[in-house]
Amino acid sequence: MISVTEARNKIVKHCPAPTIKQVPITEACGLVLAENIFAPFAVPHFNQSAMDGYAFAFNEWNKQSALNVIGEVQAGNTFSQKLEPSQALRIFTGAALPDSADTVVIQEKVTLQNNKITIRDPQLSKGSNVRPAGSQSQKNEQVLSKGHLLTPASLALLAGFGIGAVPVFATPSVSIIATGKELLKPGEQLADGKVYESNSVSLIAALHQLGISPASIQMVDDNEAAIEGAIRNQLHTDLLILTGGVSVGDYDFVIAALEKCGVNKVFHKVKQKPGKPLFFGTINKTLVFGLPGNPASALTCYYEYVAMVIGRFTQKEYFKKTEAWLANDCVKKQGLTFFLKGKIQEGVVAVLNDQESYKMNSFAIANCLIELDEGREYYKKSEKVSIRMIGS
Repeated sequence: MISVTEARNKIVKHCPAPTIKQVPITEACGLVLAENIFAPFAVPHFNQSAMDGYAFAFNEWNKQSALNVIGEVQAGNTFSQKLEPSQALRIFTGAALPDSADTVVIQEKVTLQNNKITIRDPQLSKGSNVRPAGSQSQKNEQVLSKGHLLTPASLALLAGFGIGAVPVFATPSVSIIATGKELLKPGEQLADGKVYESNSVSLIAALHQLGISPASIQMVDDNEAAIEGAIRNQLHTDLLILTGGVSVGDYDFVIAALEKCGVNKVFHKVKQKPGKPLFFGTINKTLVFGLPGNPASALTCYYEYVAMVIGRFTQKEYFKKTEAWLANDCVKKQGLTFFLKGKIQEGVVAVLNDQESYKMNSFAIANCLIELDEGREYYKKSEKVSIRMIGS
Protein backbone atom coordinates (compact mmCIF):
# COMPACT_ATOMS: atom_id res chain seq x y z
CA MET A 1 0.00 0.00 0.00
CA ILE A 2 1.37 3.39 -1.00
CA SER A 3 0.76 6.96 0.15
CA VAL A 4 -1.45 9.48 -1.62
CA THR A 5 1.63 11.44 -2.69
CA GLU A 6 3.25 8.31 -4.12
CA ALA A 7 0.05 7.42 -5.95
CA ARG A 8 -0.18 10.86 -7.54
CA ASN A 9 3.47 10.77 -8.59
CA LYS A 10 3.17 7.31 -10.12
CA ILE A 11 0.08 8.31 -12.08
CA VAL A 12 1.73 11.46 -13.44
CA LYS A 13 4.81 9.46 -14.43
CA HIS A 14 2.67 7.18 -16.61
CA CYS A 15 0.64 9.93 -18.28
CA PRO A 16 1.42 10.28 -21.99
CA ALA A 17 2.41 13.55 -23.61
CA PRO A 18 -0.65 15.54 -24.65
CA THR A 19 -1.79 15.18 -28.24
CA ILE A 20 -2.65 18.07 -30.53
CA LYS A 21 -5.51 18.13 -33.00
CA GLN A 22 -7.21 20.66 -35.23
CA VAL A 23 -10.71 21.51 -34.04
CA PRO A 24 -13.31 23.75 -35.72
CA ILE A 25 -13.62 27.00 -33.80
CA THR A 26 -17.30 26.25 -33.23
CA GLU A 27 -16.21 23.24 -31.13
CA ALA A 28 -13.14 24.74 -29.45
CA CYS A 29 -14.64 26.74 -26.57
CA GLY A 30 -13.13 25.63 -23.27
CA LEU A 31 -10.16 23.90 -24.89
CA VAL A 32 -6.54 25.00 -24.57
CA LEU A 33 -4.61 26.38 -27.52
CA ALA A 34 -1.63 24.21 -28.45
CA GLU A 35 0.28 26.73 -30.60
CA ASN A 36 0.80 30.47 -30.84
CA ILE A 37 -1.56 32.22 -33.27
CA PHE A 38 -0.36 35.08 -35.49
CA ALA A 39 -2.47 37.58 -37.40
CA PRO A 40 -2.50 36.62 -41.10
CA PHE A 41 -3.35 40.23 -41.98
CA ALA A 42 -4.02 43.54 -40.27
CA VAL A 43 -7.40 44.07 -38.60
CA PRO A 44 -9.13 46.16 -39.69
CA HIS A 45 -7.41 45.60 -43.02
CA PHE A 46 -8.70 48.94 -44.31
CA ASN A 47 -9.55 52.31 -42.78
CA GLN A 48 -13.08 51.75 -41.53
CA SER A 49 -15.89 54.07 -40.57
CA ALA A 50 -16.88 53.80 -36.93
CA MET A 51 -20.18 55.65 -37.36
CA ASP A 52 -22.92 56.45 -39.84
CA GLY A 53 -22.05 59.85 -41.34
CA TYR A 54 -20.02 61.51 -44.07
CA ALA A 55 -16.40 60.90 -45.06
CA PHE A 56 -14.11 63.63 -46.35
CA ALA A 57 -10.50 64.89 -46.33
CA PHE A 58 -10.14 66.98 -43.18
CA ASN A 59 -7.11 69.10 -44.14
CA GLU A 60 -8.64 70.03 -47.50
CA TRP A 61 -11.86 71.33 -45.94
CA ASN A 62 -11.81 75.07 -45.19
CA LYS A 63 -14.03 74.69 -42.09
CA GLN A 64 -16.69 76.97 -43.58
CA SER A 65 -17.89 75.71 -46.94
CA ALA A 66 -20.56 73.10 -47.47
CA LEU A 67 -19.45 69.81 -49.01
CA ASN A 68 -21.13 68.19 -51.98
CA VAL A 69 -22.25 64.61 -51.32
CA ILE A 70 -21.28 62.67 -54.44
CA GLY A 71 -22.22 59.13 -53.46
CA GLU A 72 -22.48 56.60 -50.67
CA VAL A 73 -20.82 53.42 -49.48
CA GLN A 74 -22.15 50.81 -47.09
CA ALA A 75 -20.37 48.03 -45.23
CA GLY A 76 -19.19 45.37 -47.66
CA ASN A 77 -18.83 47.77 -50.60
CA THR A 78 -16.05 50.12 -51.71
CA PHE A 79 -15.93 53.54 -53.37
CA SER A 80 -13.06 54.00 -55.79
CA GLN A 81 -13.68 57.54 -57.01
CA LYS A 82 -11.31 60.24 -55.67
CA LEU A 83 -12.92 62.87 -53.46
CA GLU A 84 -12.16 66.48 -54.31
CA PRO A 85 -11.62 69.05 -51.51
CA SER A 86 -15.23 70.21 -51.78
CA GLN A 87 -16.74 66.73 -51.73
CA ALA A 88 -17.96 64.21 -49.16
CA LEU A 89 -19.22 60.66 -49.27
CA ARG A 90 -22.22 59.27 -47.41
CA ILE A 91 -20.82 56.35 -45.37
CA PHE A 92 -22.15 53.76 -42.96
CA THR A 93 -20.66 52.00 -39.97
CA GLY A 94 -18.12 49.36 -40.98
CA ALA A 95 -17.65 50.64 -44.51
CA ALA A 96 -14.21 51.25 -46.02
CA LEU A 97 -13.08 54.83 -46.41
CA PRO A 98 -11.80 55.76 -49.87
CA ASP A 99 -8.08 56.60 -49.96
CA SER A 100 -8.90 60.27 -50.44
CA ALA A 101 -10.84 60.53 -47.14
CA ASP A 102 -9.50 60.43 -43.57
CA THR A 103 -12.34 61.68 -41.34
CA VAL A 104 -16.00 60.94 -40.71
CA VAL A 105 -18.47 63.42 -39.29
CA ILE A 106 -21.47 61.72 -37.71
CA GLN A 107 -24.82 62.34 -39.35
CA GLU A 108 -26.23 64.07 -36.24
CA LYS A 109 -23.60 66.83 -36.60
CA VAL A 110 -24.46 67.99 -40.12
CA THR A 111 -27.20 69.89 -41.88
CA LEU A 112 -28.14 68.29 -45.19
CA GLN A 113 -29.73 70.46 -47.86
CA ASN A 114 -29.79 70.01 -51.63
CA ASN A 115 -27.30 67.17 -51.38
CA LYS A 116 -24.82 69.37 -49.55
CA ILE A 117 -23.74 69.09 -45.94
CA THR A 118 -22.76 71.82 -43.54
CA ILE A 119 -20.67 70.49 -40.68
CA ARG A 120 -21.64 71.67 -37.18
CA ASP A 121 -19.10 69.92 -34.98
CA PRO A 122 -16.51 72.20 -33.38
CA GLN A 123 -14.81 69.21 -31.73
CA LEU A 124 -14.18 67.40 -35.01
CA SER A 125 -10.54 66.64 -35.80
CA LYS A 126 -8.62 64.74 -38.43
CA GLY A 127 -9.24 60.99 -38.09
CA SER A 128 -12.42 61.35 -36.05
CA ASN A 129 -14.79 58.38 -36.15
CA VAL A 130 -12.37 56.27 -38.15
CA ARG A 131 -10.92 52.90 -37.19
CA PRO A 132 -7.44 52.95 -38.71
CA ALA A 133 -6.18 49.90 -40.57
CA GLY A 134 -4.31 47.64 -38.15
CA SER A 135 -5.63 49.45 -35.08
CA GLN A 136 -6.65 46.12 -33.51
CA SER A 137 -3.90 43.85 -34.85
CA GLN A 138 -0.93 44.22 -37.16
CA LYS A 139 -0.06 41.58 -39.74
CA ASN A 140 2.11 38.79 -38.20
CA GLU A 141 1.42 40.06 -34.66
CA GLN A 142 0.98 37.28 -32.07
CA VAL A 143 -2.65 37.52 -31.03
CA LEU A 144 -3.04 34.41 -28.83
CA SER A 145 -0.43 32.35 -27.00
CA LYS A 146 0.00 28.63 -26.60
CA GLY A 147 -1.75 27.61 -23.39
CA HIS A 148 -4.56 30.14 -23.81
CA LEU A 149 -7.96 28.89 -22.66
CA LEU A 150 -10.28 29.47 -25.60
CA THR A 151 -13.32 31.58 -24.70
CA PRO A 152 -16.20 32.89 -26.81
CA ALA A 153 -14.33 36.19 -27.15
CA SER A 154 -11.05 34.60 -28.25
CA LEU A 155 -12.90 32.44 -30.79
CA ALA A 156 -14.59 35.56 -32.17
CA LEU A 157 -11.12 37.11 -32.48
CA LEU A 158 -9.94 34.11 -34.51
CA ALA A 159 -13.04 34.17 -36.69
CA GLY A 160 -12.25 37.79 -37.48
CA PHE A 161 -9.03 36.58 -39.08
CA GLY A 162 -10.90 34.02 -41.15
CA ILE A 163 -9.47 31.19 -39.03
CA GLY A 164 -11.92 28.29 -39.04
CA ALA A 165 -9.98 25.68 -37.05
CA VAL A 166 -7.34 25.82 -34.33
CA PRO A 167 -4.76 23.44 -32.83
CA VAL A 168 -5.76 22.43 -29.31
CA PHE A 169 -4.74 19.87 -26.72
CA ALA A 170 -7.10 16.96 -27.32
CA THR A 171 -9.50 15.66 -24.71
CA PRO A 172 -9.03 11.95 -23.96
CA SER A 173 -11.48 9.25 -24.94
CA VAL A 174 -12.98 7.65 -21.83
CA SER A 175 -14.91 4.42 -21.24
CA ILE A 176 -16.75 3.40 -18.06
CA ILE A 177 -17.47 -0.13 -16.82
CA ALA A 178 -19.59 -0.52 -13.68
CA THR A 179 -19.43 -3.98 -12.12
CA GLY A 180 -21.74 -5.68 -9.66
CA LYS A 181 -24.39 -8.40 -9.60
CA GLU A 182 -26.49 -6.27 -7.28
CA LEU A 183 -26.82 -3.33 -9.67
CA LEU A 184 -30.00 -2.08 -11.30
CA LYS A 185 -30.41 0.76 -13.72
CA PRO A 186 -32.42 3.73 -12.43
CA GLY A 187 -36.00 3.19 -13.56
CA GLU A 188 -35.97 -0.58 -13.13
CA GLN A 189 -38.11 -2.25 -10.48
CA LEU A 190 -36.28 -2.39 -7.15
CA ALA A 191 -35.93 -5.93 -5.77
CA ASP A 192 -34.62 -7.38 -2.51
CA GLY A 193 -30.83 -7.42 -2.38
CA LYS A 194 -30.51 -5.02 -5.29
CA VAL A 195 -29.32 -1.39 -5.41
CA TYR A 196 -29.48 1.22 -8.09
CA GLU A 197 -26.22 1.77 -9.91
CA SER A 198 -25.10 5.37 -9.36
CA ASN A 199 -21.35 5.39 -10.00
CA SER A 200 -21.65 5.64 -13.76
CA VAL A 201 -24.22 8.43 -13.31
CA SER A 202 -21.85 10.49 -11.17
CA LEU A 203 -18.87 9.78 -13.44
CA ILE A 204 -20.77 10.68 -16.62
CA ALA A 205 -21.93 13.94 -15.03
CA ALA A 206 -18.43 14.70 -13.75
CA LEU A 207 -16.93 14.05 -17.19
CA HIS A 208 -19.55 16.28 -18.81
CA GLN A 209 -18.36 19.05 -16.48
CA LEU A 210 -15.00 18.76 -18.23
CA GLY A 211 -16.52 18.70 -21.71
CA ILE A 212 -16.14 14.93 -22.19
CA SER A 213 -18.81 12.47 -23.30
CA PRO A 214 -17.81 8.88 -22.51
CA ALA A 215 -17.19 6.71 -25.56
CA SER A 216 -18.83 3.74 -23.84
CA ILE A 217 -20.77 3.04 -20.63
CA GLN A 218 -21.35 -0.59 -19.63
CA MET A 219 -22.82 -2.43 -16.65
CA VAL A 220 -21.37 -5.92 -16.04
CA ASP A 221 -22.32 -8.72 -13.65
CA ASP A 222 -19.82 -10.03 -11.08
CA ASN A 223 -18.52 -12.62 -13.51
CA GLU A 224 -14.81 -12.76 -14.29
CA ALA A 225 -15.25 -13.79 -17.93
CA ALA A 226 -17.84 -11.07 -18.54
CA ILE A 227 -15.65 -8.44 -16.89
CA GLU A 228 -12.64 -9.59 -18.89
CA GLY A 229 -14.61 -9.36 -22.13
CA ALA A 230 -15.87 -5.88 -21.30
CA ILE A 231 -12.33 -4.71 -20.51
CA ARG A 232 -10.88 -6.10 -23.76
CA ASN A 233 -13.56 -4.27 -25.75
CA GLN A 234 -12.55 -0.90 -24.25
CA LEU A 235 -8.76 -1.02 -24.37
CA HIS A 236 -8.76 1.24 -27.44
CA THR A 237 -9.67 4.30 -25.36
CA ASP A 238 -7.22 6.66 -23.67
CA LEU A 239 -8.77 6.13 -20.27
CA LEU A 240 -10.73 3.18 -18.89
CA ILE A 241 -12.56 3.58 -15.59
CA LEU A 242 -13.98 0.57 -13.76
CA THR A 243 -16.04 0.79 -10.60
CA GLY A 244 -16.48 -1.99 -8.05
CA GLY A 245 -14.82 -5.37 -7.71
CA VAL A 246 -11.36 -4.03 -6.79
CA SER A 247 -11.21 -5.21 -3.19
CA VAL A 248 -10.43 -8.71 -1.89
CA GLY A 249 -13.88 -10.30 -1.63
CA ASP A 250 -14.77 -13.66 -3.17
CA TYR A 251 -16.67 -11.89 -5.94
CA ASP A 252 -14.20 -9.07 -6.60
CA PHE A 253 -12.99 -10.14 -10.03
CA VAL A 254 -11.77 -6.87 -11.55
CA ILE A 255 -8.10 -7.17 -10.56
CA ALA A 256 -7.84 -10.73 -11.90
CA ALA A 257 -9.63 -9.75 -15.10
CA LEU A 258 -7.30 -6.82 -15.64
CA GLU A 259 -4.31 -9.09 -15.19
CA LYS A 260 -5.67 -11.57 -17.75
CA CYS A 261 -6.13 -8.68 -20.20
CA GLY A 262 -2.46 -7.78 -19.88
CA VAL A 263 -2.92 -4.60 -17.86
CA ASN A 264 0.31 -3.75 -16.04
CA LYS A 265 -0.39 -2.90 -12.41
CA VAL A 266 1.26 0.33 -11.28
CA PHE A 267 -0.31 0.18 -7.83
CA HIS A 268 -3.26 -1.32 -5.97
CA LYS A 269 -4.38 0.17 -2.65
CA VAL A 270 -3.59 3.61 -1.30
CA LYS A 271 -3.29 4.73 2.31
CA GLN A 272 -6.42 6.86 2.21
CA LYS A 273 -10.03 6.96 3.33
CA PRO A 274 -12.29 6.67 1.45
CA GLY A 275 -10.93 4.85 -1.59
CA LYS A 276 -8.27 2.56 -0.15
CA PRO A 277 -8.69 -0.23 -2.80
CA LEU A 278 -7.90 2.14 -5.70
CA PHE A 279 -6.16 0.44 -8.66
CA PHE A 280 -4.12 2.08 -11.40
CA GLY A 281 -2.47 0.36 -14.34
CA THR A 282 -1.53 0.72 -18.00
CA ILE A 283 -1.68 -1.26 -21.21
CA ASN A 284 -0.23 0.16 -24.40
CA LYS A 285 -1.57 3.73 -24.51
CA THR A 286 -4.56 3.10 -22.24
CA LEU A 287 -4.57 4.22 -18.60
CA VAL A 288 -6.78 2.08 -16.37
CA PHE A 289 -8.42 3.07 -13.10
CA GLY A 290 -10.21 0.60 -10.85
CA LEU A 291 -12.34 2.66 -8.48
CA PRO A 292 -13.99 1.23 -5.36
CA GLY A 293 -17.68 0.39 -5.65
CA ASN A 294 -18.93 2.54 -2.79
CA PRO A 295 -20.31 5.72 -4.39
CA ALA A 296 -18.48 8.25 -2.20
CA SER A 297 -15.20 6.34 -2.63
CA ALA A 298 -15.55 6.23 -6.42
CA LEU A 299 -16.33 9.93 -6.75
CA THR A 300 -13.58 10.93 -4.34
CA CYS A 301 -11.03 8.97 -6.37
CA TYR A 302 -12.32 10.61 -9.53
CA TYR A 303 -11.79 14.11 -8.12
CA GLU A 304 -8.39 13.31 -6.64
CA TYR A 305 -6.86 11.19 -9.41
CA VAL A 306 -8.88 10.75 -12.61
CA ALA A 307 -9.51 14.47 -13.12
CA MET A 308 -5.79 15.09 -12.64
CA VAL A 309 -5.03 12.67 -15.50
CA ILE A 310 -7.59 14.32 -17.77
CA GLY A 311 -5.90 17.63 -17.01
CA ARG A 312 -2.59 16.21 -18.23
CA PHE A 313 -4.25 15.48 -21.57
CA THR A 314 -6.04 18.82 -21.89
CA GLN A 315 -3.41 20.96 -20.14
CA LYS A 316 -6.04 22.33 -17.78
CA GLU A 317 -6.30 22.27 -14.00
CA TYR A 318 -9.62 21.00 -12.73
CA PHE A 319 -11.05 21.23 -9.21
CA LYS A 320 -8.30 23.47 -7.90
CA LYS A 321 -6.75 23.09 -4.48
CA THR A 322 -6.65 25.90 -1.98
CA GLU A 323 -6.67 26.37 1.80
CA ALA A 324 -9.32 27.21 4.38
CA TRP A 325 -9.73 27.51 8.14
CA LEU A 326 -11.37 24.59 9.94
CA ALA A 327 -14.73 25.44 11.49
CA ASN A 328 -14.41 22.74 14.15
CA ASP A 329 -11.96 20.32 15.80
CA CYS A 330 -11.35 17.13 13.85
CA VAL A 331 -9.99 13.72 14.86
CA LYS A 332 -8.92 11.07 12.32
CA LYS A 333 -7.07 7.78 12.22
CA GLN A 334 -3.31 8.15 11.89
CA GLY A 335 -1.65 6.38 8.98
CA LEU A 336 -4.29 7.26 6.38
CA THR A 337 -4.92 10.43 4.37
CA PHE A 338 -8.56 11.41 4.87
CA PHE A 339 -10.69 13.07 2.21
CA LEU A 340 -13.70 14.53 4.00
CA LYS A 341 -16.74 16.10 2.42
CA GLY A 342 -16.84 19.74 3.41
CA LYS A 343 -18.70 22.99 2.97
CA ILE A 344 -16.68 26.20 2.68
CA GLN A 345 -18.11 29.66 3.24
CA GLU A 346 -16.07 32.85 3.43
CA GLY A 347 -12.81 30.98 3.86
CA VAL A 348 -14.02 28.71 6.68
CA VAL A 349 -14.67 25.03 5.99
CA ALA A 350 -16.96 22.77 8.00
CA VAL A 351 -16.67 18.99 8.03
CA LEU A 352 -20.07 17.59 7.09
CA ASN A 353 -21.83 14.70 8.81
CA ASP A 354 -22.25 11.27 7.20
CA GLN A 355 -18.71 10.70 5.95
CA GLU A 356 -19.13 6.94 5.36
CA SER A 357 -18.17 5.78 1.88
CA TYR A 358 -21.62 4.43 1.04
CA LYS A 359 -23.42 7.67 1.94
CA MET A 360 -24.01 10.29 -0.76
CA ASN A 361 -26.27 12.70 1.17
CA SER A 362 -23.33 14.72 2.49
CA PHE A 363 -21.49 14.55 -0.85
CA ALA A 364 -24.58 15.95 -2.56
CA ILE A 365 -24.28 19.24 -0.66
CA ALA A 366 -20.48 19.41 -0.34
CA ASN A 367 -18.56 22.02 -2.30
CA CYS A 368 -15.08 20.80 -1.39
CA LEU A 369 -13.02 17.84 -0.23
CA ILE A 370 -10.87 18.42 2.84
CA GLU A 371 -7.51 16.63 2.72
CA LEU A 372 -6.09 15.66 6.11
CA ASP A 373 -2.51 14.38 6.24
CA GLU A 374 -1.65 10.72 6.70
CA GLY A 375 0.72 11.38 9.58
CA ARG A 376 -1.63 13.40 11.76
CA GLU A 377 -4.48 12.49 14.09
CA TYR A 378 -5.75 15.77 15.60
CA TYR A 379 -6.75 19.02 13.91
CA LYS A 380 -7.94 22.04 15.85
CA LYS A 381 -10.60 24.60 15.04
CA SER A 382 -9.24 27.55 13.00
CA GLU A 383 -6.31 25.48 11.77
CA LYS A 384 -5.55 25.91 8.06
CA VAL A 385 -6.19 22.82 5.94
CA SER A 386 -5.90 21.89 2.28
CA ILE A 387 -9.15 21.63 0.32
CA ARG A 388 -10.11 20.78 -3.25
CA MET A 389 -12.99 22.79 -4.68
CA ILE A 390 -15.63 20.60 -6.32
CA GLY A 391 -18.55 23.02 -6.37
CA SER A 392 -19.54 26.62 -5.91
